[in-house]
Amino acid sequence: MRVVARRRSGYAHDIDIEGGDHRLLVDEPTEAGGEDAGPAPTRLVAAGLASCVAITMEMYAERKGWELGDVEVTVDVEYERYTPRSFSTSIHLPAELSEEQREALLKIAGKCPVHRVLAHETEVAVSYRAEGA
Repeated sequence: MRVVARRRSGYAHDIDIEGGDHRLLVDEPTEAGGEDAGPAPTRLVAAGLASCVAITMEMYAERKGWELGDVEVTVDVEYERYTPRSFSTSIHLPAELSEEQREALLKIAGKCPVHRVLAHETEVAVSYRAEGA
C-alpha cells in the first residue's frame, strides 16, 4: 500500500491513497502558517485512532454476536507546540452491555492497529530521490 502527498499550495497537500479512489486534502491551521484548507496531519492521526478503535470494537462484537448499536469514540489530543504529546480515548457504549462485555471491548480497543502503532515505536525509514530521477 502506498500513500502519496503532492503539494497543492502553501502547506496544503493532496493525499492519494493507493487501493481505491480515496483522496484527502491536508493543511496546517492558520496559526501554524497554513490556510486550514483541510485537517492537519496530526489531526488525521487522532481521527485514525478514533475510527480504528470504533471499527475494532465493532468487528469484535460482531464476531461475538453482540449488538452494539451506536458506538462513539472520542479522542482528545494534548499538544506540545504542534506535536501530539498524548492521546486520551473515551468510549461510549450502550448501557445494555454487561460489565464483562464492556471490559472485553475496552481491552480489544487497546489492540486496534493505530493504537498499537502509537503506543510503541514503529520503524519509519526516510529516503530521498532527486527530482527528475
